[in-house]
Amino acid sequence: MKDEFWTYLDRLIESSKMVIDRSAGSRHPRYPEIVYPLDYGYLAGTSSADGDGIDLWRGSIPGQPLQAALVIVDLHKRDSEIKLLLGCTPEETQTVLDFHNSGQMRAELLKRPDKDEK
Repeated sequence: MKDEFWTYLDRLIESSKMVIDRSAGSRHPRYPEIVYPLDYGYLAGTSSADGDGIDLWRGSIPGQPLQAALVIVDLHKRDSEIKLLLGCTPEETQTVLDFHNSGQMRAELLKRPDKDEK
């Protein structure tokens, strides 16, 4: 069943256009104190709990494979959603995890199993 979850996410990514609307180093439009450590965007034509496209973080690994997803709980927005991590190194993954485990947000990392772990 785990394989199927990741395969479905792969299919969703492959069939959607990736839109990066907040590049690394940019500030949140409503909360200027929030600076994005990596490229941040969404998958066009998809929808998440907040009604917008499924969010994603894009790291520096070429080809941007999907390695993980974050499950987020945001007490400020009073919602929960997932965010995909594409092409993130272990250091970038930790940076994004730390980013979401601050303020009124908390995140749990769902790491895609390596082929050897299956």
